[in-house]
Amino acid sequence: MAKKTAKTKRSAAPARPQLGEGVEILSAGTVIETPVTQTLESNYMPYAMSVIVSRALPEIDGFKPSHRKLLYTMYGMGLLKGPRTKSANIVGSTMHLNPHGDAAIYETMVRMGRGNESLLVPYVDSKGNFGKAYSRDMAYAAARYTEARLEPVCEELFRDIDKETVDFVPNYDGTTTEPTLLPVTFPTILANNTLGIAVGMASNICSFNLAELCRATIALMKDEKADLSALLPAPDFVGGGYILYDAAEMENIYENGRGSVRVRARYQYQKEGNMVEITQIPPTTTVEAVMDKIADLVKAGKVKEISDMRDETDLNGLKLTIDLKRGQDPDKLMAKLYRLTPLEDSFSCNFNILVAGQPRVMGVREILKEWTAFRLECVRRRTWFELQGKKKRLHLMQALEAILLDIDKAIRIVRETAEEAEVVPNLMIGFGIDQVQAEYVAEIKLRHLNREYILKRTREIEDLEKEIARLEEILASPAKMRGIIRSELEEVAKKYGQPRRSEILYQVENAQEEIEEETMADYPVHLFFTREGYFKKITPQSLRMSGEQKLKEGDEVTQEAESQNSAWLLFFTNRCQVYKCRAGDFADTKASVLGEYLPTVLGMEEGETPLYMAVTADYRGHMLFVYANGKCARVPMESYATKQNRKKLLKAYSDKEELAAMLYLPEPAEIAIRTTGGRLLLVGSAQISEKTTRDTQGVAVLTLKRNQKIESVRLAEGLELADPHRYRVRTLPAAGALVRSEDTVEQLTLG
Repeated sequence: MAKKTAKTKRSAAPARPQLGEGVEILSAGTVIETPVTQTLESNYMPYAMSVIVSRALPEIDGFKPSHRKLLYTMYGMGLLKGPRTKSANIVGSTMHLNPHGDAAIYETMVRMGRGNESLLVPYVDSKGNFGKAYSRDMAYAAARYTEARLEPVCEELFRDIDKETVDFVPNYDGTTTEPTLLPVTFPTILANNTLGIAVGMASNICSFNLAELCRATIALMKDEKADLSALLPAPDFVGGGYILYDAAEMENIYENGRGSVRVRARYQYQKEGNMVEITQIPPTTTVEAVMDKIADLVKAGKVKEISDMRDETDLNGLKLTIDLKRGQDPDKLMAKLYRLTPLEDSFSCNFNILVAGQPRVMGVREILKEWTAFRLECVRRRTWFELQGKKKRLHLMQALEAILLDIDKAIRIVRETAEEAEVVPNLMIGFGIDQVQAEYVAEIKLRHLNREYILKRTREIEDLEKEIARLEEILASPAKMRGIIRSELEEVAKKYGQPRRSEILYQVENAQEEIEEETMADYPVHLFFTREGYFKKITPQSLRMSGEQKLKEGDEVTQEAESQNSAWLLFFTNRCQVYKCRAGDFADTKASVLGEYLPTVLGMEEGETPLYMAVTADYRGHMLFVYANGKCARVPMESYATKQNRKKLLKAYSDKEELAAMLYLPEPAEIAIRTTGGRLLLVGSAQISEKTTRDTQGVAVLTLKRNQKIESVRLAEGLELADPHRYRVRTLPAAGALVRSEDTVEQLTLG
């Protein structure tokens, strides 16, 4: 019985699940519905705010947290005055403040290094291979191979940081402290370019010449409405190049913090070797990207002046050499390359900066105003710290002055006091001084209790009183504090200012228009356009030798034209858009091939198909759009010609009404419009009012009865009508006349 009971108890105990056995979990499989807004608020919003406030956007001192932590670590390591140390040592020490991987920290240091050439005012004095900002493939060496220390200009970043000029906060594990901002003595926020991508916002700040920036700040401190364009003409990039000046864009950047700066590469022509040497490129591209684009253009036959190209970058700096074919003009080649490659590019400015923890997009004027307010607070806090130190020192010196009257009395009080704890109180009573002063007197060494030592110390009292009065006067006068900031800016400009690297070109507004269109071989061609969107360009010789046109099953040729290889082709689509190209952009083909599928070749949108092909050499004539409601729009072909030679134009025609037909009329012509009600109207194109707006709804031309619509539209030329005047009218709109039996229907179908 006992055995049975024991067995029963063992079976009653819950068995521990073994590996591979199922474990029952309470509420498993229960679906809890949570609003997506709640999930975003609890999970995504804290992350987004952390990225915005603590990672991606720079603050008014010009640094992101990662930069500030690294520089402060190097400052704490004594690298401002001392010799260089291994980069790996710096990276490891930075981890006390920046809890990220060593690769991210080292890359941050690399971009601040002089050798990388990313910053106009570098902060890290680098030794070794730090890579190059203008090269995509020139990688920097590992941290164990390179050395670094702080640049002398960093003295301006940390000046008086130990005088409570900025707040300090505990690091991530509470073992040490770090500054929330650096007390920079010049506007570092605009002295270097900064790129930051946060969540839902970004920042892209261009760099300005340090000397010009300091002078502009001084001028704004004197007059908030000072003309910035005269003091700070344009940005200055570390890579140099030419800045194509645009007064409107600069004004927008200075006042609103948004705009773009066009930067062009700098080159020189070596006549001896018939080659072009490019030595400076825009900051938005790399040598490899430029070479790749030029190579693509050469392969496509769009650039035929180049015989060879090579990267000759060395220790002396960037050099991209292009060998020209005999007899080619280097200036015309570079004008073409500026237009077709990143050798001319735009730097998009977005001055989004954290001010008091809030992201704000500000213009240069407002940024310098905010920086001045920040620097005023730093100077005020420094002055207050120095004032308290002077007052404390004066307080102690006054105690020495008191015991100077009777040194023997002080010695006697100390000697005759029975208990150590009573020394300070007895000194306080004996000389009428407070506890702090008495503590100081009691700690004086015996060897210093002589008249000479005490006289030397008490001579400071007069100087201290003058210094205290000066500091109190500064604290009471914002004008004096501003004067201090101005003198510091003048010192920085004089000590660290450098000549501009980027040259400003002012008369370049029409530079793109002055570029000659690239030459294209010109010869007669036959052009074919099918209903399914296929296109063929065939030479007359090939067409004579070819047989029947090969088409996709169910497809047919809807348009055929004889033209030249240099002609412009305009393909109008069902999305009210037009795609422009040259006939020479397509390869010559044969009738025995399907041709090129236009939606793919022209990069059309999904579901977009071409409806009509217009062929023109000089944008002469008009486009005629006939709508289902009987209205007609006559738009000059010149409306589709753009100075920038854009390849795609929106709003090519109106989308307010269904399109019935479109025709290109190089010359005024008469068109025939037939309706499903058996009526025909002949209209001269000159009768239809011209509208210069491409997406105009046109004017009423045809009056339609209920349930009737336009059946066909074609040129009236070639129609054999017994009495054509029957179908013409003097005033529009008109309903047209019924087609007589002798005017056959076949003649009126759309050809």
